[in-house]
Amino acid sequence: MFYGEIKKCDIANGSGVRVSLFVSGCRNHCPGCFQPETWDFAYGRPFTKETESEIFQALRPSYIQGLTVLGGEPFEPENQKELLPLLKKIREQLPNKDIWMFTGYVLDQDLLDGGRKHTEQTDEILSMIDVLIDGPFVEELKDITLQFRGSSNQRLIDVPASLKARQVIEYVPAF
Repeated sequence: MFYGEIKKCDIANGSGVRVSLFVSGCRNHCPGCFQPETWDFAYGRPFTKETESEIFQALRPSYIQGLTVLGGEPFEPENQKELLPLLKKIREQLPNKDIWMFTGYVLDQDLLDGGRKHTEQTDEILSMIDVLIDGPFVEELKDITLQFRGSSNQRLIDVPASLKARQVIEYVPAF
């Protein structure tokens, strides 16, 4: 897996101060995408053990609320294989940090069992995510007043509640 950037003090891509990992590779190619360079699976730098260590070091301060993974597209099958071990380690070593993930795919159509992007890693990845922002960016629905989203079709999803209820439960930020 390649990545384009790691932001170590991000306040735009989730609640609180976060570490954000921008993975490379996306097949959605949404018109108006804010990072079309990340569509290329070889964009940026290779994700290595040193990269993982850098992320863990950045996550350790108490003022960091958690990790956000976006892209590119984290749920491309190639990226799922690489992200799963990272997310497992974060859950094990930093259990008080939350995990947010952005995807251009739709949870209940594409990611759940039987969906076109469901892989053998997907269920376990979803079980580790606190908030999922799903849906493709749609330029005609762009709305700069929305929190943590670019277009009005995108949803903020409370993943643990949704998995438990077996239906999409929207996440409502606490501020």
